[in-house]
Amino acid sequence: MRARRILSALASAVIAALFLTLSAHAAEEGGAGDVETAKEIFTWVNFAIVAGALLWVCSKKAPRFFCGRAEAIGSAITKAGSAKAAADAQLREAETKLANLEKEVAELRAFAEREAAAEVERIRTATRSDMEKVAAAAKAEIEAAERAARLELKALAAKLAVEGAESLLAEQLTAQAQAGLISNFVKSLEGMPN
Repeated sequence: MRARRILSALASAVIAALFLTLSAHAAEEGGAGDVETAKEIFTWVNFAIVAGALLWVCSKKAPRFFCGRAEAIGSAITKAGSAKAAADAQLREAETKLANLEKEVAELRAFAEREAAAEVERIRTATRSDMEKVAAAAKAEIEAAERAARLELKALAAKLAVEGAESLLAEQLTAQAQAGLISNFVKSLEGMPN
């Protein structure tokens, strides 16, 4: 509506300026070239009609065209604004993450160090436990070997004692001593009740 009023006012101003120009021109000439002046007037009137028709067409079609363009531009501006807001939000989020990145890296390092220390302690504990188990097993083996060696030593000592006693008896026991032992044994049996 406003564009139509502006175009109407503009068309009226052009027509008024045209008639003022023509009347000033006619006054200058002083009527000498009435035919020439009439041609010029008709030329200007034709121009005014064509310009008026052009202005009328523009006043009918231009507002709708410009309103459509204004709406398209407005929606494009709105979309661009929302896209800019989304990009700004992503930028702020990325900046926040980047600012927190050093903190997260420090936390991860501290966590890794704690885990490594815990793993070292676990390995030390397992090693100590394994060492104690190996020491206990070795002690048990030593004790078993010691018992076996003592038993073997006792058996060897008994064997040697028996062999030594046997050889000593064989040397000391003569036929006469044997006969005396047997007679003593028989006498001791005679004195026993049946």
